[in-house]
Amino acid sequence: MNEMNVFEWLASSALASYVRQSHLLYPVIETIHIIGFVILAGSAFLFDLRLLGVSKHQPVSDIARHVLPWSRRSLVLVIPSGVILFMTDAPSLVENRVFLTKLVLIALALTNAGIFHRYTFKGVSGWNQHIASPPPARAAGIISIVLWTGVITCGRFLAYLE
Repeated sequence: MNEMNVFEWLASSALASYVRQSHLLYPVIETIHIIGFVILAGSAFLFDLRLLGVSKHQPVSDIARHVLPWSRRSLVLVIPSGVILFMTDAPSLVENRVFLTKLVLIALALTNAGIFHRYTFKGVSGWNQHIASPPPARAAGIISIVLWTGVITCGRFLAYLE
């Protein structure tokens, strides 16, 4: 089975067909996907803003402990809904530059978060409260905001651009 056949197979699956034929199911799934992204990006943005110096009186570690689990929990909404939405139009989406850009931006955002938590966040005790975050932490915050904004923008533009 070649690559395009896999995408055609996904689009012709019973689930994809059922979602496409339903008047309400596709918009409900899309709404779930958007709510998941609101939680994901919203919690990430709150943390990123703290890295950029907002609310310096709040310890970075406390903000991380409070908001970042919501980012992880949101994946329970984002991933399954995104897969189902993708399945409904897989052959077209794999050739859509906006969709491919969205996927690349997601990968970069997750990589940025992974690098930040593996390296920069380990030294948080030295800049946890009342001190400006070090340049690598601020850079990670800016990069995160830019990348997640790009993901959201691409998601919205999917309906209008190819």
